[in-house]
Amino acid sequence: MLQIPNTITVLRILLVPVFAVAFVLPGEAWRLTAFVVFVIAGLSDFFDGLAARKLNQPSDFGRMLDPIADKILVGVALMMLVAEGSVQQFNLPPNPGLHSLLKLVPALIILSREILVSGLREFLAGVRVSVPVTFLAKIKTTIQLVAIGAMILGPIADRWVPGTLALAYTALWVAAALTVVTGYEYFRAGLAYTRKRRNEGAA
Repeated sequence: MLQIPNTITVLRILLVPVFAVAFVLPGEAWRLTAFVVFVIAGLSDFFDGLAARKLNQPSDFGRMLDPIADKILVGVALMMLVAEGSVQQFNLPPNPGLHSLLKLVPALIILSREILVSGLREFLAGVRVSVPVTFLAKIKTTIQLVAIGAMILGPIADRWVPGTLALAYTALWVAAALTVVTGYEYFRAGLAYTRKRRNEGAA
């Protein structure tokens, strides 16, 4: 449990409340602090995996904790952005109900997928069915973290680079679409296993 990769993963979880506090405090300095903390936490996901490979220190504890840490970081960040109203909508005809829904849709898709995949991953691990992380899933994670990071900067980023928030929101929708595609791999593996067991039972 005290191996370097696991320590990095634990630190990622410990950074989440630091990010949350900095996010809610007023002032641009605190918002920049929240952004830096989020970036460090996001990069730690790469470095704990790299350390595990380079130091040859894979562990069951790390395999269990790493996806949990990722989901806590992304989940907390998305919920706080939605609560603040930073998750914006495209320019649509006046319809407050539709606009409110569109603010929530990408966040709900991402969070729902993460919860469902967590349950499926636990089930598949119990029956010894492996679903490797695909390149597309890594792309999804990268786009998702970049989009959330840009939204955390909010108006500050828009002053530096006009249109940043619109691009970030578009990227969040792309990440939401990719979560559905990558999540299907887990559903397909689970369905294949259940069909196999059903056929074995019928035989």
